Amino acid sequence: MNNNARNIDNFIAKYPENVQEKLQSLRRLVKNVCPDAQEKISYGIPTFTFRGNLVHFSAYDKHIGFYPGSAPIAAFQEELQPYKTSKGTVQFPLDAPLPYELIEKITKYAVERNLNKKGKAI
Repeated sequence: MNNNARNIDNFIAKYPENVQEKLQSLRRLVKNVCPDAQEKISYGIPTFTFRGNLVHFSAYDKHIGFYPGSAPIAAFQEELQPYKTSKGTVQFPLDAPLPYELIEKITKYAVERNLNKKGKAI
């Protein structure tokens, strides 16, 4: 989907209600894990930043794409076995519940990664 959204609210509003609910839940989870994270649209998709890019997410025909970067994907590869992954991406099927506990752990890992980056300003 070519979304061309100006902000995350606008991005989410363009999807069917059932997908909007999953995207809003994912958004709330990230904000709960990192209340200081800033929201923006980057690479055409919702992005959270905290001392650099934290995580991105999007929706597609059959899955939610979650993009925490390569280090979190590698760190949680065992728990991510049920899902399709690539270097910095995991795909959660739209027809299944989102694994909120796993997403929370991955997001916390991404926060720690960013806190430990040298030379990054707040």
